[in-house]
Amino acid sequence: MALRHAVLAALLDRELSGYQLTKTFDLGVANFWHARPQQLYAELNRLERDGYVTGREVVQETRPTKRLFRVTDAGLAELAHFTTAAAKPSFIRDDLLVKVQAADHLDTPTLIAQLTERAAFARARADLFTEMLRTMRGGRTEEEFLRHGGPIGPYLTCARGLAFEEGNRDWCERTARILRDRAR
Repeated sequence: MALRHAVLAALLDRELSGYQLTKTFDLGVANFWHARPQQLYAELNRLERDGYVTGREVVQETRPTKRLFRVTDAGLAELAHFTTAAAKPSFIRDDLLVKVQAADHLDTPTLIAQLTERAAFARARADLFTEMLRTMRGGRTEEEFLRHGGPIGPYLTCARGLAFEEGNRDWCERTARILRDRAR
């Protein structure tokens, strides 16, 4: 997947400024695609140049003029074409896993501290995703929302982010506990 497809998907439901896009990536898209703000602004420029998004200027009285971007028909066609390609499997690439792989030869307390820190980070992210899902449901049960709510795509990717972070949290806590028990 190219960054362009993640940006196009983020712009499907509403016009966004570059700043709003970076916030959207931070909250909703970052669980499956990470990009720095500079990359997003550069990609918006390329997408506009290629005709996949269009931008319009909005004059603000007390702030600088901003540009809002939306997906064009060509951008929607590009995204539709992307969805027809086979999805490649994802792979874990994580420096903490390298450290755990070498656990028998490393300082165990330091590794346990890093696992504990990562578990806390994952717990906080899981809490954020839980709240985002609750907000998206708008007072409905998950079953009601999944059957009749919308938009469903952001909800499902947020649910994947929640499962990912819960898995990270559980694995880190279990691994730290095992290393602690072995050090006794």
